[in-house]
Amino acid sequence: MFLTDARKEFYEVVVNQRVLLLVASDVDALCACKILQALFQCDHVQYTLVPVSGWQELETAFLEHKDQFQYFVLINCGANVDLLEVLQPEEDMLFFVCDTHRPINVVNVYNETQIKLLVKQDDDLEIPAYDDIFRDDEEEDSGNESDGSEPSEKRRRFEEEIVERTMKRRERREWEARRQEILFDYEQYEYHGTSSAMMMFDLAWIMSKDLNDMLWWAIIGLTEQWIQDKITQMKYVTDIGTLQRHVSRHNHRDGDEENSLSIDCMRIAFEYDLCLALYQHWSLFESLCNTCYTSASFKLWSVQGQKRLQEFLADMGLPLKQVKQKFHSMDISLKENLKEMIEESANKFGMKDLRVQTFSVHFGFKNKFLASDVVYAAASLMENMEKDESGTDNFIKALDSLSRSNLDKLHQGLELAKKQLCAIQQTVASCICTNLVISQGPFLYCYLMEGSPDVKLFSKPISLCLLTKCLLKSFICSTKNKRCKLLPMVMAAPMDVEQGTVIMLGIPPHTESSDKKNFFGRAFEKAAENTNSRTLHNHFDMSIIELKMEDRSKFLDALISLLS
Repeated sequence: MFLTDARKEFYEVVVNQRVLLLVASDVDALCACKILQALFQCDHVQYTLVPVSGWQELETAFLEHKDQFQYFVLINCGANVDLLEVLQPEEDMLFFVCDTHRPINVVNVYNETQIKLLVKQDDDLEIPAYDDIFRDDEEEDSGNESDGSEPSEKRRRFEEEIVERTMKRRERREWEARRQEILFDYEQYEYHGTSSAMMMFDLAWIMSKDLNDMLWWAIIGLTEQWIQDKITQMKYVTDIGTLQRHVSRHNHRDGDEENSLSIDCMRIAFEYDLCLALYQHWSLFESLCNTCYTSASFKLWSVQGQKRLQEFLADMGLPLKQVKQKFHSMDISLKENLKEMIEESANKFGMKDLRVQTFSVHFGFKNKFLASDVVYAAASLMENMEKDESGTDNFIKALDSLSRSNLDKLHQGLELAKKQLCAIQQTVASCICTNLVISQGPFLYCYLMEGSPDVKLFSKPISLCLLTKCLLKSFICSTKNKRCKLLPMVMAAPMDVEQGTVIMLGIPPHTESSDKKNFFGRAFEKAAENTNSRTLHNHFDMSIIELKMEDRSKFLDALISLLS
């Protein structure tokens, strides 16, 4: 059931209770969790936080804690399956679900008692009507007629009844067929709705408890959706506009010099900035080389591409010595007009989208971060493979890196993010140079071999997703085949060598007008069913599955014939 008043129907219900927070492992969920934690701290609400990376962990966490809690808040998980069937909870338990995954399961939508959905209603939901999906069977037994009537009368009534039942059965079959069709159309594509962090910020704003920190977390949540390509450009720009109004409200200074110059103050500003990854914490050269958009446009995996990059730098008139040193050490005179210089040269080289609407934050005088910097840092901390730490430890570190009191953790995340971006570019270059991307007919396919560098990093969903999207963009720039430019992509990488499993991910085609809707979730399910492949649909994104190595070829064959 959709909540119309989040304050009354959600917050005031849980404010005097003990609450279990089940939070998915993505940056938007982290930010929504941070905002809710801040609200709970204001009102001294007791809560327990459990990070969950997939359905198995969600079920385990629920089973472990169900005896102590009656109220459960699920962030970025739980909306796209029949939650009551998965968890089998007691009847007095309440689930508040704030999830960006679409489509929302119809049983969750029409459950009036236990499932409460914190979802923006003006998102394009297209929920099927109740009567098209559910019906009460009124197959009454009609053997209780009075025996006093004539035998001929009885026979006539009996015949009428048989006709009526036959009609009812036929009608039922037609309704069933129509229901299947409606559900198929509704559930066919997977996509994402409004950021959960923005939903939580809205709640804080309605209650007049919104702080600048909360606003910054909402901005990071939205930026993650843009970086991960989960929402359309139109949706991003609209949501940026909404947040910009809040930024103006929270960060206007009215000539109050005292306030604007305090050492620990926090200022958020709207920026029309370069979409070069981490360039303010790196050198401009490394950022150009490791940002997907620029490396694909220049085709940096080829000698010709490296030449084009040198020509681009020469066109800007920037000395190589300046470009290759840390950004904060560059000459101030160069930095002042840098964005305009880069944009002008980028236009000559056919890169029209090098600047993007975003926000930056200043903590005191020294630290400035763009929203995208924090997204990369938090995601890298969450999937850190360098130390053998548990997923929960990494989740807590990523959560801590969002607080301005933990800037050392954020800097640690930025260093990890640089390594991750370099690994992605090296892997893309080797996949293209060794022709690992194959056109399988209805989609492009690439398999990362066991033993290739950084392959361990790509067993994690966020890293694999960034790699796949970057590889698809780069392949489109490198191929001459026009048909290939319009195809979606399936990527597979080794997951667990001992257990012999691979992780497989499907993404929609990369086109300007793409609505970001992904049909691979349903296709994977069907292909697994048709071939009896041993698959595990454990991720909250249906388009990511785990598969036994030996079943890979028959699964792919089934997928090709399904989508052809």
